Amino acid sequence: MLSAVKEYCCRKGGIFCLAHALIKAMARLNGDPKYKSHRDGKCLKQPIQDLLNASGVDLMNGGGLNELEQFQNYPSDYRIIVYDCLSPDRVIFSGNSLWNKKLYLLYDTDSGLYNVITILNVTMAKRYICNACDTLYDFTHKCDKACSVCTATPPCFKDQSIVVHATGGS
Repeated sequence: MLSAVKEYCCRKGGIFCLAHALIKAMARLNGDPKYKSHRDGKCLKQPIQDLLNASGVDLMNGGGLNELEQFQNYPSDYRIIVYDCLSPDRVIFSGNSLWNKKLYLLYDTDSGLYNVITILNVTMAKRYICNACDTLYDFTHKCDKACSVCTATPPCFKDQSIVVHATGGS
């Protein structure tokens, strides 16, 4: 599948690959009826132009961390999270943690291309996802961004001895 994305991005102007991925991810997340067209590489020119104009992001030199930061700072209610294609446990970019709508992207460092991740744990071959820090894991994960007792984000740091006692633990 990644080779098809490479071919599409190179054929359609690879410098806009980040914008393509963001438009497709937003359409999928919002249940936009145009998602299927966007996924197939159709009807993208105007939405991409609108996004670039509204955000002020210039992708003429490609889409790197600076451009991701600019898109994240653009007034929206999305959090952009980018994973490294070659090292799936590595988060390359994690935007504003205040937003619940998450746009998961995969970045191929060799080709410089972005792709939308539709099912995160399946794509990365992991069983679980920590909703607080977006870490992928198979068995256990200790997160410093969530409370270890009630999993609140940000952590509330409840007194574990009170909780253990109240639940009958020793």
